[in-house]
Amino acid sequence: MTHDRPLVVADDETLFDEILRLAAAVGCEIQRASDLVEAADHWARAPLVLLDETALDGELPFRAGIFLVTKGAPAPATWRRAFESGVEKVITLPDGEPALVGALADIAEGPGTPGGCVIGVVGGRGGAGASLLAATIGVVAAKQGDALLVDCDQLGGGLDLLLGAELDQGLRWPGVLVGGGRISLPALAGALPEHRCGGVRLPFVSCDREGNGPSPEAIASVVEAGRRGGAVVVCDLPRHLGPEAGVVLDRADLVVLVVPAEVRACAAAKRVAGRLSDRCRRIRLIVRGPAPGGLDPEQAARVVGIPLMTSMAPERLLDKAVENGRFEPRSRGPLITAAQLVVAEARAALDKAEAVA
Repeated sequence: MTHDRPLVVADDETLFDEILRLAAAVGCEIQRASDLVEAADHWARAPLVLLDETALDGELPFRAGIFLVTKGAPAPATWRRAFESGVEKVITLPDGEPALVGALADIAEGPGTPGGCVIGVVGGRGGAGASLLAATIGVVAAKQGDALLVDCDQLGGGLDLLLGAELDQGLRWPGVLVGGGRISLPALAGALPEHRCGGVRLPFVSCDREGNGPSPEAIASVVEAGRRGGAVVVCDLPRHLGPEAGVVLDRADLVVLVVPAEVRACAAAKRVAGRLSDRCRRIRLIVRGPAPGGLDPEQAARVVGIPLMTSMAPERLLDKAVENGRFEPRSRGPLITAAQLVVAEARAALDKAEAVA
């Protein structure tokens, strides 16, 4: 046995099998001892010790990170013995599964990788170009490091279609069965399709044309996996900001609202901005041309009521390319330029938040 794996001291085979199942779900290898005598050589150096009730019959050497795992609610006498023995936490299965999974995942993954941040992209009206911008932000972020593109709009047609990847292998939301559970970024990325552009790989999770869309709990699990893994997580959000969008807004370091340079579009975007302002710490506006009535970006920002980040001209020929299954923004085009600003702003917001913390 090695010393870098959680130590399980359990005589109960059924309980041990449950712990083994949960550990396997997060890729955490464990080591087992049948009693405290067998556990002695590994007790002090194991990152976590999990006990069943039988182990409380012996005298536990002092250390931090001892969890008692029980099937069903323990009796008052068991609570007392656990407290007197120096147990840090009592986890009751099955209700306590998330807590145990989280502790095992922390060990399997190690400390969270710094630099993870969350960017939400919302259209001020339908057809504003939010999905195009979200995908481009994902490509820019992937060129700088790890990135993950998340489709949160069940009625958007699927980001895989936008990326020309509808036939690619990999899970879509109906198959991403994470619920509210913990998942590691490498395990998640390995199950997803990838968009390849300019030598970089951008894993993405897309809605499908059939089946259910993502639940709020599933979106939260995927977003947290990306953030913990140090990735820039880019979320394409629906305009109707329900619970699915809410879990992203609660975690977002930056939210970008995209609006065409049209009066009616800005009026619609103002309503969206009002709802965003109730949930978000940092919102910025991107105005997309052309402006058929001559509305300039600063005027649009005053109408919508949020700070202007930038404006961008239409991406020439991109719509036709996307229709033909090719998502290839020009390297110096307006989409890439705007996306670079978004990623830089998100990283600056994250650095500022971490400095304050």
